[in-house]
Amino acid sequence: MAVIRPFKALRPTKEKSQLVASVPYDVVNREEAKQFADGNSLSYLHITRSEIDLPDATDVYSKQVYQKAKENLTRIIKEAPLKTDDRPGFYLYRLIMDGRAQTGICATFSVDDYDNDVILKHEKTRKVKEDDRTNHIVTTEAQTGIVFLTYRGVKNVNDIVSRTMNEVKPVYDFTAPDGIQHTVWIVPENYNQNIIDEFIKINKLYIADGHHRAKSASRAREEKQKANPNHKGDEEYNYFVAVLFPAEQLKILPYNRVVFDLNKLNKEDFLNEISEKFDVKPTNDKEPKTKNNFCMYLDKQWYHLKARDSVLASLSLEKSVGEKLDVSILQNFLLNPVLGIDDPRTNNRIDFIGGIRGTKELEKLVDSGKAAVAFSLYPVALDDLMNISDAGEVMPPKSTWFEPKLRDGLLTHLI
Repeated sequence: MAVIRPFKALRPTKEKSQLVASVPYDVVNREEAKQFADGNSLSYLHITRSEIDLPDATDVYSKQVYQKAKENLTRIIKEAPLKTDDRPGFYLYRLIMDGRAQTGICATFSVDDYDNDVILKHEKTRKVKEDDRTNHIVTTEAQTGIVFLTYRGVKNVNDIVSRTMNEVKPVYDFTAPDGIQHTVWIVPENYNQNIIDEFIKINKLYIADGHHRAKSASRAREEKQKANPNHKGDEEYNYFVAVLFPAEQLKILPYNRVVFDLNKLNKEDFLNEISEKFDVKPTNDKEPKTKNNFCMYLDKQWYHLKARDSVLASLSLEKSVGEKLDVSILQNFLLNPVLGIDDPRTNNRIDFIGGIRGTKELEKLVDSGKAAVAFSLYPVALDDLMNISDAGEVMPPKSTWFEPKLRDGLLTHLI
């Protein structure tokens, strides 16, 4: 059974919501965060990326940064202002991008469910990133970043969502500078128990995006529990904030790759080596149209790569779900053996480009000389994500890119 729980959100007034709401902390670097927040003292980036308010030489993982985040949260609560709702509630959060809508339920979810694999993962986390958000949560005593969950949709829940949107006026409804519309409703209290009862019947939820936020909530709970001699298990730190979307509404974009050098190979030798495992042909296409196919940009030319029958035959014997993914095929049959990218999680000769940036970004990086070669991939299917999670496996790093993104600052969970 999955535990879903209403909570008292800390949130801005409708008038200030667009000023407060910010892009997630992990989709921008320090310089970009500084630019986004420039001239806007209420931007949540002052909390989630508080290093932008400290000297550039400041270590982004220093205690100074987390103390500044706490200081900025206190300031923005007063100046925006932000207020905590009087009653616990469920919230609906709808995103519309390019005419496609997805609507999820914002609630708090059990850390125990995360630890005990009721909430399933598909990606490994990095300790340095865990440490960062754990310190952020513990110092600010707030979960400022929302985890993105999914599940196989349930009609009764979908009906409650539809009725709420028809019956209630939204508390927020604005279009962000990137063109994405964000709308939030408070679910009528009389629906709360129905929602709770429906999720008691569900035994699996899935993390789509926000693995580090969820893991950090778990680690923060450990620290808070150790510091609380009267721990009971119902404290707010035992839950983390997330928005839960039905899988049928979601779209996964590819997570593309660039490699900075050809591993001491010249262009001709490189093409010859990859031809052993892939059929390689020049093309005008920049994105593959089906699985087991790739597009590669090298020396101002796009190539179509199709995994050879020998590769596919070896995969048919593979029991692991993850090894059959296109990201694994590219890694195991090209990036590692030919380009020497042994561990993409730690190797500094590779970088990952979210599909939202498009193939122009790949061309830009190669044409500028910053990268030697780029690969565009076919997106992972949601069924693959769920099947991998069900099997207890993890995907290779940077396998999925979900778009659109939830905004920070609209619904904060205080712990």
